[in-house]
Amino acid sequence: MRIAITGAAGLVAQNLILRLKARGGYEIVGIDKHAANARILRELHPDIQVVVADLAEPGEWEASLDGVEAVVVAHAQIGGLQEEEFHRNNVAATERLLDAIAKRGGCRLVHISSSVVNSAAVDWYTETKKAQERLVLASGNPCVVLRPTLMFGWFDRKHVGWLARFMQRAPAFPVPGHGRYLRQPLYAGDFCAVIAACLERRLGDGAQYDITGQERIDYIDLIRTVRAACGARTPIVRVPYGVFWLMLRTYALFDRDPPFTTKQLEALVTPDIFDVIDWPGIFGVRATPLREAMEETFRHPRYAPVTLEF
Repeated sequence: MRIAITGAAGLVAQNLILRLKARGGYEIVGIDKHAANARILRELHPDIQVVVADLAEPGEWEASLDGVEAVVVAHAQIGGLQEEEFHRNNVAATERLLDAIAKRGGCRLVHISSSVVNSAAVDWYTETKKAQERLVLASGNPCVVLRPTLMFGWFDRKHVGWLARFMQRAPAFPVPGHGRYLRQPLYAGDFCAVIAACLERRLGDGAQYDITGQERIDYIDLIRTVRAACGARTPIVRVPYGVFWLMLRTYALFDRDPPFTTKQLEALVTPDIFDVIDWPGIFGVRATPLREAMEETFRHPRYAPVTLEF
């Protein structure tokens, strides 16, 4: 099966490509605009076609969709300080991608949406991910929509992976407020197994699935679990929410692409509990226990050391 994966150098796609290759039977085209991370992808997988391109711009990347049977729509702007970045990378890029697909007669889509479309949070990421999902569903292509919660796994540069790297070199790890913010983290390896099932079963009936981590855990306990899995000894220090917010605001004055923003902090403390469906039964995959998944993430001899650029 010839497939294209957008956002191919990111967390989901890097994990997905490893697992699809292990299953066999795929000709993979990976498209991503981040040149340095695309280079890492190419080094890990010299046998796949890697295209470095910005989907928001017309270009030769469109020709790489020729003959594609399915597209995994995995590109997304997750963090940032400018609203335009979110619109460009989540909405405009998706519009151009869907237009290029339509010119080739259409194909099946597996869209990686987000649990934030069901969230009480209101921010640039949430609103543009909602718009992106609507575009895919209205495109006329056979599609399936997957809405994962916060993910972790190999090649995680912005979420739990960044937190682990930070705590390994910092004298203390700050947690905002009391830290009792409920999370339902999802292992990227499990999520990729769900995507593979969608491809192999040729799902495309417009169904929408909330793929939520099976275990609930408070943010501060998640941090403790990460610390144990990565072998760090950093003390965890609670910081008043207002002080933490000001720290992030100040940091953003010196870093145009900070790893954690005030808007992400506000989303973190928003009380959200996402429904848990029986996705292991629906898709025939195993849900890896949280501690086991953390150890696999941070102790794998080959992939744990790989660090993508932020």
